Amino acid sequence: MNAKNKELRIGFIGLIIVLILVFIIGLVIYKPEPVIIQGEAEASVVRISGKVPARISKFNAQEGDIVNAGDTLVYLDSPELYAKMEQASAAEQAASAQSQKAKNGARKELIQGAYEMWQKAKIGEDIAKKSFDRVQNLYNKEVVPAQKRDEAEAQYNAAVATTKAAKSQYDMAVNGADVEDKIAANALVMRAKGAVNEVKSYIKETMLMAPISGQIEEVYPERGELVGTGAPIMSIIDLNDIWFTFNVREDLLGSMKQGTILKIKIPALNNLVVEAKVFNMKALASYATWRSTKTSGQIDVKTFEVKVRPVNKVENLLPGMTGIVVE
Repeated sequence: MNAKNKELRIGFIGLIIVLILVFIIGLVIYKPEPVIIQGEAEASVVRISGKVPARISKFNAQEGDIVNAGDTLVYLDSPELYAKMEQASAAEQAASAQSQKAKNGARKELIQGAYEMWQKAKIGEDIAKKSFDRVQNLYNKEVVPAQKRDEAEAQYNAAVATTKAAKSQYDMAVNGADVEDKIAANALVMRAKGAVNEVKSYIKETMLMAPISGQIEEVYPERGELVGTGAPIMSIIDLNDIWFTFNVREDLLGSMKQGTILKIKIPALNNLVVEAKVFNMKALASYATWRSTKTSGQIDVKTFEVKVRPVNKVENLLPGMTGIVVE
């Protein structure tokens, strides 16, 4: 009996040990894994492109260079633009000359000639008046017939009309073109200047400048290549505008609201932990992280895009670095 009791005790102890081991293994196997919310650093990217088709003449910056807003980055060559500039300048000169002519009126020689014709007509009118007066006196004395008197009156009236016509020609030469002609000539000048300014604006686009300060991310074409209107030539990353983007399940959004301060660990910077503020949450879910099953009774859980920006500037933080939410 003592031997059997001893064996029972040993068996019982062994069973307990086995049960304990199974329990420990179960805890290890079925222990829920901690949820890790991992995201990536992103930054604003601006693409540099031209308004006109041109050939790349020179690069002033290469990939990785730090540039400031206003720096000239690319020189483009477009002979067609300079040809259009010559055409527009010639049209402007012609329009200006036409407008000046309309403002100044006729040349001095033409004005002088019109004045001489007017004076000549006045002399003729004076002579015709004297002749008519003499014939009228003779007619009153019944010395000459009525026909002679009518002929003298007709000559005098013709001389008066000639004088008026000569005076109108003189006035027209002095005053220059009509108001309508001056307005039309001035409109042509404005149109020509507009064409010149348009070409000048396109010529300015042959020197592409940096719209922001940042780092040259990528240069797309090579020197000498032909680029079209709006084709990207290079891109600039704004290193002063970096944020983290996380795709977060909706069941983990309880502590993430607009304006919430989160702590983000950055492995690439020796696990540096920084504070970041939630500034944007997409209102529409992007995709489901898992599907529901009949056995578990789970529902579809959607993922939302959450963007957070560091409260303070983080030195050496670059786009593409990983960020992990730690709190």
